[in-house]
Amino acid sequence: MSTPRVRWACRRGMLELDVLFQPFVENHYETLSDKDKAVFVRLLECEDPELFAWFMGHEKCADPELAAMVVTVRGREAP
Repeated sequence: MSTPRVRWACRRGMLELDVLFQPFVENHYETLSDKDKAVFVRLLECEDPELFAWFMGHEKCADPELAAMVVTVRGREAP
């Protein structure tokens, strides 16, 4: 997926997710390896309620790659 499409996919229906994804894709996406970019794109294909639960710590993602990407995105939050 091209960077403009990734940016568009980061525009979610929940403000809480927009606040996480928009700065991450603008500031860190290009620094990811190709493998991690693919994992991030897979993460964006998940439903908003799932993403919200994972990022807010209400649930743990069963997919280890996606769970690791959640940690990566959370670790690079804008101050």
